[in-house]
Amino acid sequence: MTPYYSDDSVTIYHGEALGILATIPSGSVDHIVTDPPYSSGGMMRGDRTQTTGVKYQNSDTATKHEDFSGDNRDQRSHEYWMALWLNECRRIAKPGAICAMFTDWRQLPTATDAMQAGGWVWRGISTWGKPSSRPVPNRFAASCEFIVWGTNGPRDMSDAKNATYADGVFMQSPPQNRVHMTQKPVEVMRWVLSFAKPGDVVLDPFMGSGSTIEAAKQLGCKAIGIELAEQWCAHAVNRTGQEVLAL
Repeated sequence: MTPYYSDDSVTIYHGEALGILATIPSGSVDHIVTDPPYSSGGMMRGDRTQTTGVKYQNSDTATKHEDFSGDNRDQRSHEYWMALWLNECRRIAKPGAICAMFTDWRQLPTATDAMQAGGWVWRGISTWGKPSSRPVPNRFAASCEFIVWGTNGPRDMSDAKNATYADGVFMQSPPQNRVHMTQKPVEVMRWVLSFAKPGDVVLDPFMGSGSTIEAAKQLGCKAIGIELAEQWCAHAVNRTGQEVLAL
């Protein structure tokens, strides 16, 4: 498979994730960090088949973002699809590697099941808190998303003296100038990559606009991104060309 873009630290593929994952060598990746389509935004199938703009943007949103695909599967097909690519990611991962994927409250049970069906050892759930979320009358605000994470088999935790410790909750508002509808802040992706070391290989099979790629580069890691929409591949290439600045 010829990459869309490649340099010493970043490789980007344009295409469907499962097909491209099959071409990546086994045992070659240290971390999988990704924000896959949630197939959420409603309680019934009819809700979930609406466009992503209808599901995830308020009607009075000033900036309308382009719709993205792959977000209208029903519950069972969504879980089966996730188990397929998670299992392929496990083949690619090194023993003990971490897999962390974002989800929302509706799909949290499905995501934890899919993680285990894909062969990963489910280790827990961490929370991205969004302090700037809009209040909802007579309801709790939907002010967080979740990171379901696991490991490829056992992970060595014996060297406590030299270990890295990360909080289970991270507070950060969504980027105000985001270009992708579900774009994650680079600060959040750096938090999810707390255990990455310089030179580690980070894989994001649903790269979007490239927040994971940028965070990995800032941490001195090598990154592999896969994205179905070519405009986001181009945008991620542009981000990789920017200077690495300390946050």
